[in-house]
Amino acid sequence: MLKRSTLSLGSAALCGTLLVSGCANHLSPRSEHEERVERKLLNHSLQVDIGEPKMLELPQRRVRIHDQKTFEVTEFEVTRNYDRYTPYQPWRETYEIPLGAVAVVGGIGANILNVVMLGRLPDSMTKDWISYGFAGLNPFMNVQSHGRAQQNLSSIDEVQHDKRVEYSSLPWSERPVEVKAGARTYDLTTDRNGVLRLNLLDSPFAEQELNHITRLQISVADDQDNARISATLPISNSLRGKLREAHALIYDDLEDDEVSQWVHRVKRLSELGMEEEASELEQSLIELTRNDPELQQQFLKSLTKDAGRLVADPGPSS
Repeated sequence: MLKRSTLSLGSAALCGTLLVSGCANHLSPRSEHEERVERKLLNHSLQVDIGEPKMLELPQRRVRIHDQKTFEVTEFEVTRNYDRYTPYQPWRETYEIPLGAVAVVGGIGANILNVVMLGRLPDSMTKDWISYGFAGLNPFMNVQSHGRAQQNLSSIDEVQHDKRVEYSSLPWSERPVEVKAGARTYDLTTDRNGVLRLNLLDSPFAEQELNHITRLQISVADDQDNARISATLPISNSLRGKLREAHALIYDDLEDDEVSQWVHRVKRLSELGMEEEASELEQSLIELTRNDPELQQQFLKSLTKDAGRLVADPGPSS
């Protein structure tokens, strides 16, 4: 009795398995190919180029900062393989069974005719009609349909093609930089080329007494990868002795001065070795007198005569 019961359960399980597996009409498999690149960061460092000379002799300095990375780059060709099948829908059997019968009859007729025609008929008539017909007659299987096809990922194959080391050195573009001058710390920003423009006669350093500050400490950090670096830019004794006088020459009130005092300011800045600041003040005064051509010409002549500077005539104001 037990043996008969066990046999019945086994037969039922086998039939159920065949029934379920028979419901899906398998189609030809499909594959997708793509290339994948993996980039592994090996090293991340920052570089600060304080420029030349190593000691700051003039108020202005351009400091260049670079973000340097080393990567291990691996290229793969990836193939994804999919099993495709037509899912079973029972209601389709209402028209597939009659069509299947017609297809079987047609396929048999085509095969008989193919014998007479010495095998000249295409396989789509002699073989495909038969396959379609029997799939249609099977009540537990739908015929193949690419329009209703579904797919399952069956496997992924990866083949490594290349493995190399790449280096990158990019400007620290529009990123923060910390500059420490004595007890004060300033948060500055580089330009899009990764250049930090320092000017001890301009904000924020102009508001600080720098006579006793011997160096600037420049610090850069990338918190994402914990990359950090600091560089020291010493300030010469000579420059520190000139900063207060240069600041007064540039920022003290100009409008109440005579032309001779304007010329003296430009000339004195040049004598201090600050030619860039002298030229900037000169252009500011030319712009200030734009609406007074007579005063402007007086200033230009005095610059040439008393300061020995060659100044191009800006021409009439528009």
